[in-house]
Amino acid sequence: MARRENPEINAGSMADIAFLLLIFFLVTTTMNVDSGVSKKLSEKPPADYVPPIIKEKNIFEVNINRNNELLVEDKRMDIKELKAAAIAFINNGGGEGKVEEGVPTGPCDYCNSVRKQDEPQTSESSSDHPNKAIISVQSDRLTEYGTYLKVQDELLRAYSDLRNRLSILKYQIPFPELEESYKNDKSNESLKKKVEDIKTSYPQIISDAEPTN
Repeated sequence: MARRENPEINAGSMADIAFLLLIFFLVTTTMNVDSGVSKKLSEKPPADYVPPIIKEKNIFEVNINRNNELLVEDKRMDIKELKAAAIAFINNGGGEGKVEEGVPTGPCDYCNSVRKQDEPQTSESSSDHPNKAIISVQSDRLTEYGTYLKVQDELLRAYSDLRNRLSILKYQIPFPELEESYKNDKSNESLKKKVEDIKTSYPQIISDAEPTN
């Protein structure tokens, strides 16, 4: 009886096909790239730079320890309470009516109009004026990144809230819409002045202190 031979498969071109498939997937596959936080770092001051003298009452200290616990003005605080505390400090406007380096320190002529009924009234222990208020954030090197971002987000929300209130009060338009209108019409000087007015009234001054060990 004749012996049946098993049919053979020509696999000579399989390596070429696999190589072509590999190139195809490398070219067509998209990869997600994690992005960080957009934050502009301050420039290094000149050697002869003399830092200005800042009143202690104009600094709002926010500390985050290695256990991700929040300490605000030496008092324990939940992150959910941070926005309201920051607003009360920024919008205090309890200055003495002086002018330092061309910038008024108070009293703030728009703070009371922007302040809500349930928010604290003017306090001698808080900032002289919104343009003098400085928020200092200090974290520990072991602080979780997510906690740091939550703190920054609440502080930014405080400024956004105040700017929005003033924009509606003065120009009858929410500040995000005012900014968007100006972005769509950069040549409009009226819109430019309105945006600058709101930002100048509540300048966003958040300082990152050197992390603790």
